[in-house]
Amino acid sequence: MRLNFQHLLYFWTVVRAGGLTRASKELRLTVPTISAQLKLLEDRLGEKLLMKSGRGVVPTEAGLVVYRYATEIFGLGREMVDTLRGRPTGGPLRLVVGIDDVLPKEIVHRLIEPALQLDVPVRVVCREAGIDRLVAGLASHDVDVVLSDAPATPSLHVRTYNHALGECGLVWMAVPSITRKHRSRFPQSLDGVPVLLPTADTAIRRGLDRWFERLAIHPNLVGEFEDYALLREFGRVGRGAFPVPIVLEREFRSLLGVTRLGVADGVRSQFYAISVERRIKHPAVIAISETARREIFV
Repeated sequence: MRLNFQHLLYFWTVVRAGGLTRASKELRLTVPTISAQLKLLEDRLGEKLLMKSGRGVVPTEAGLVVYRYATEIFGLGREMVDTLRGRPTGGPLRLVVGIDDVLPKEIVHRLIEPALQLDVPVRVVCREAGIDRLVAGLASHDVDVVLSDAPATPSLHVRTYNHALGECGLVWMAVPSITRKHRSRFPQSLDGVPVLLPTADTAIRRGLDRWFERLAIHPNLVGEFEDYALLREFGRVGRGAFPVPIVLEREFRSLLGVTRLGVADGVRSQFYAISVERRIKHPAVIAISETARREIFV
């Protein structure tokens, strides 16, 4: 029996995405097209692979078996691609980096820069999105590594490995008119002060929410942002105080004209390289990881 791996990919994507509609957006195919291909796969295997659950679908017992094998198959395919990319071919080494929206672009640049300093030429492709979509890109071999402020979790239904790059403290910064007024009683002085924060689904936001709760501080939340670059811009024009990884404090002071309000004691910014490999093999990703641990987060 010959297996159509394209049909297997459609099935694997549907299970991972949690439904046909989400999978259709990811695969850029219509729902009827995917349904027809899944029916062919079921007919070929002689098993029912999906069943309805509420408004979505979930794998049957046989479907779970197929899904586990599919994950292994696509993981092996990924390793093959990585191995071939690491071979000298005379052209530039291609590195596709998935970037979680919440990461400050200044840190992303510092992380990626060592990859461009290898002895072999490297072509970097950067793709920004939410963590779910980026991890899906890892599994489908469209992304080599994902940079994020939080580890990937099993809930994403993709076997990944989280490689810690380092961590740093967090400071609150704002335009001078805000810091002069509220610095003396920090952190209690943040009570009622306009603040700009990442959205609630980010690791750094969860840490800050716990920090606020522990200190019984109730700031005036002016804005929530998925994109840190936009958050930073609102902070630059004085719309509120905002959190900054301490490794960027000097750069933000110089470029944005903002100053330190105070340190968020106990809150740490963490950074990860997420891959489908237990041991990183891509030379550019190795350079990113080693430089981050040795020079950036020390």
